[in-house]
Amino acid sequence: MSDRPNILFLQVDQLTAKTLKSYGDEICHAPTLDNLAANGLVFETAYCNFPLCAPSRFSMATGQLCSAVGAYDNAAEFSSEIPTYSHYLRAAGYQTALSGKMHFIGPDQFHGFEKRLTADLYPADFAWVPNWENEGKRDTNDPRAVQIAGVCHRSVQIDFDEEVTHQAIQYIYDVARSDDDRPFFLQVSYTHPHEPYLCQKEYWDLYEEVEIPLPSVGPLTETEHDPHSLRLLKDFAMLGVQFTKDEIRTAIRAYYGSISYIDQLISRVLGALKNTGADQNTVVIFTSDHGEMLGERGMWFKKHFFEKSMHIPLIVTAPWIKPQRVQELVSLVDILPTFNAIAGIKKAIEPLEGVDLLSLTCTERKRKIYAEYLAETTPAPIFMIRDGDYKYIVSSIDGELLFNVVLDPDERKNLANDLTQTTRLEAFRSNCAEKWDEAALTRAIKQSQKRRILVRSAMNEGEKRRWNHDETVNDQVIWYRGEEGYNEWAFKHI
Repeated sequence: MSDRPNILFLQVDQLTAKTLKSYGDEICHAPTLDNLAANGLVFETAYCNFPLCAPSRFSMATGQLCSAVGAYDNAAEFSSEIPTYSHYLRAAGYQTALSGKMHFIGPDQFHGFEKRLTADLYPADFAWVPNWENEGKRDTNDPRAVQIAGVCHRSVQIDFDEEVTHQAIQYIYDVARSDDDRPFFLQVSYTHPHEPYLCQKEYWDLYEEVEIPLPSVGPLTETEHDPHSLRLLKDFAMLGVQFTKDEIRTAIRAYYGSISYIDQLISRVLGALKNTGADQNTVVIFTSDHGEMLGERGMWFKKHFFEKSMHIPLIVTAPWIKPQRVQELVSLVDILPTFNAIAGIKKAIEPLEGVDLLSLTCTERKRKIYAEYLAETTPAPIFMIRDGDYKYIVSSIDGELLFNVVLDPDERKNLANDLTQTTRLEAFRSNCAEKWDEAALTRAIKQSQKRRILVRSAMNEGEKRRWNHDETVNDQVIWYRGEEGYNEWAFKHI
C-alpha cells in the first residue's frame, strides 16, 4: 500500500445541491450520499464556474476559468498543453483512470488520464459549436423534457451509467490484484440526473405518496424575466408554456428517482473499494458539474447564474477526516489544488484560480467565487461574482443583476438600481473590470467560433473521422455523435 492516499472522484451531471438531504432537502432517498456527508466535509456554498457541461469540467480540470484556457462552450477544443489534475497526479506517481463522461473536445481524449475505461457520451468534435452571429435553431432542450417525464425501463443514459459503474468496479479490483504499487486516482463520472427526467420504476416507487415540492417561483411573465432568461426560454421554446402541476411533479419526481439511482450505483463502487480494503487509504470526493433550474421561473435547464443552476454539492471524506460543515465560499476550480495537496504536490507550474479545499475548514467566508457564461444563447460574455451574501451578474448587453441570496434566496429582488447599494455595485464593477477584458474576450470567442465552424464544415465533407476515444466513423455506437437531433436521441427510451 502506498503511503499516499488514493483518490476516488465521484462526479454526477446537473445535480443541484438542495435536492440532497445534506443540503436541506426533506424527501430525497440517497442513503449513500447522506452517509458520505455525515462522515465528511460538506461545503455548504459550492458553485460551478460555468453553468454548462464541458466548460465546467475544463475549468475544474485545470483549476482556471474557461476564459483563461480558451474553453468557451460545449464544442471548444480543450488544449493538450494545459495541465489538468490528471497530469499533475500522473507526474507525481499516480495511476490515473477515467470511467465515464468528461466531454473532452478534440483529438486528445486523455488529458493526463493513463486509461479511459469507457467511451464518452457526447461528440468530441465541433458538432455543437455556437455561432453568435447566427444562432440558428437549437436542437437541445425543449418542452418534451417535461412532457415525456416519468418511468422507463431503460434509456441510453441508463446504459451509459451502468457501463461506467461496471468499468469503475472492475478497475478497483484490477488495481487491488496488480503489482503496481502506485496510488490510484479514479474519476467516475455519471450522466444522471441530467434530463430527460426519466427513471426506473424501483426508484420512482421510492417517492410513492411523497409530496413532491413544486418550484418556489413558478413561470414568470415576459416582462418579469431578465434578458438572459428570456433568451433561454425563447431558444428552448419554453416561454409561455404552461405545464400542468401533474407534469411538473412528474418531472421532479423522476429527477429525484434519478438521484436515488445514482446513489445506488455509487454504493456499488464504494462497496468494491471496501471489499479490497482500499477504503482505508482513499479520499473520496463527490460533486456535480453544475446544477439544474428544475422548473424554477419556468426554466428546465442550467445556463444561468441563479442558485439552482450554480449551487452544487461538494463533499470530501476519508477515514482520517473529521466531519464538518464548511462555511467558506468554494467552487470547482478548487478541485485541482485539493488533489495536488492530497498527493503532496507542493506547487503548480502556473497561477491557479483555486485553493486547497482542506485548508479552508477553519476559515470564515472571505473568498469570492467567479463564474462566466460564454456559450450559446448570448451575444456577449456574461460574468458573475459571489462575495459574501451578494451575487453580482453583468453583461454589456443585458445590464446588471444584484441579489442578496441570503435574504432573498429566490433571487426576486434585483438590487442593481437600489441607491443604498451604490458602493457595493461600484466595487463589483471594478472587480469585474480587473478580472475580465470583455472586448478582447468577445473578439477571441467570435474568432474561435468562425474557425471551428469552418473546420466542422470541412470535416463533414468526404471521408469523415471521429475524435471520440477508440472509435472510427464506421463504428456503430449508441452514444450521441451529432448525427441526429439531440432531442430525438435523448428522449428514446422503453
